[in-house]
Amino acid sequence: MDKKLALKIFEGFSIQRWNDLVRPFELVEMDKAGEKMILAYIIGKYEEKNGKKIDWNWMIYASVFDLLKKIALCDIKAPVQQMLKREFPQEYMRLNEWVLNQYKSLITDEELFSKFTIYIGQKAGSFSLPQDFKNSLHVYSAAHKYSTMRELEMISLVNEKERLSAIQNQLNREIQPYLDLEGLQKLITHQKDFDFILKIEQLRFQTRWNQTPRIPQTSVLGHCFYVAVMTLLLGRESNPNMCEKRVINNFFSALFHDLPESVTRDIISPVKQATDDLPKIVKKIEDEIVNKELVPFMDKSFCNEVMYFTSDEFSDRITDSKGKVVHVSYDELNSKYNDEKFNPVDGRLVRICDHLSALMEADISIKHGITSYHLTEGREGILNHYKKGEIISGIDVNEFYHRMIQ
Repeated sequence: MDKKLALKIFEGFSIQRWNDLVRPFELVEMDKAGEKMILAYIIGKYEEKNGKKIDWNWMIYASVFDLLKKIALCDIKAPVQQMLKREFPQEYMRLNEWVLNQYKSLITDEELFSKFTIYIGQKAGSFSLPQDFKNSLHVYSAAHKYSTMRELEMISLVNEKERLSAIQNQLNREIQPYLDLEGLQKLITHQKDFDFILKIEQLRFQTRWNQTPRIPQTSVLGHCFYVAVMTLLLGRESNPNMCEKRVINNFFSALFHDLPESVTRDIISPVKQATDDLPKIVKKIEDEIVNKELVPFMDKSFCNEVMYFTSDEFSDRITDSKGKVVHVSYDELNSKYNDEKFNPVDGRLVRICDHLSALMEADISIKHGITSYHLTEGREGILNHYKKGEIISGIDVNEFYHRMIQ
């Protein structure tokens, strides 16, 4: 993976949202991207239950490409972009070309850059979107609109109504075309899925490394989305022959990997490692709390899958014909189980990207001049966690980590 691309994507933690309004907490682009994809997952699962075809692979890449575009354009408001597209189509086309040029030297994966180019062209109206993707786009757009509405609802408590009325009216108009979606209906009318989202949104308020000052600060939810993106990109590089289901499972396993922290809060690694048995005990407690406080809010259409993503989340695994989880080796994933019917997950790859995110969170702050014992010890601990020459999930992790912070 190109270090410069990973650093560019990390800028999503620094892009502030709603920065012309009073904000009771930090609202950044990476967090918005994470919540949007969780909403898309929930809404999409209801559509699948109702017999609709959802292309999760397309949606995953759409979320990554939208983040890349947002990072490039930074603070240009969506209404301004919409006006450009509507009233100045030629200039909007040139703007999109400029966005692509910002990443031409960063994305060395030619197929990935081609996907990015096609997606940008489809959003601009230069290329038509294939009919097969229409349901997926409908779900994804609904999640985008509703995640924006949720942000507005959260900041409305500290802003005068006069500041928000025009924005609120605009969003109400924009959400109308998506009210046919059952999942969105349940969210808007505050059914149990809304309570589930409320739990997940707590991850936006929980700061990583909360025992030390750090720049930029990152939330647990934003961290999860960054890990998901890194899992996708590193998986493409280390093992391009993964079946589509495996790619999708890896992304959502990464996205949901810290879900238990929405009800347990972040138990930092040094505390978890305080005794030999404590990690297992903490995991057992987490599982019990998740079953008690999260499972009741999950619909049957996705509950079992989310539990599969979050239980023993860093192990390579499959499910057998009876639905039982079976731990397997990386070689077995590639040779025997690289097929949709086995529901494969590269949990160890997710762990590598989880550690990568933590490494970059510490290293970037240190290089900004905001450092502490916790950050330096954390960085060194991650660098020394993997032995030199140790290959995991097809990756020389020690060499990879050192390369990423040079």
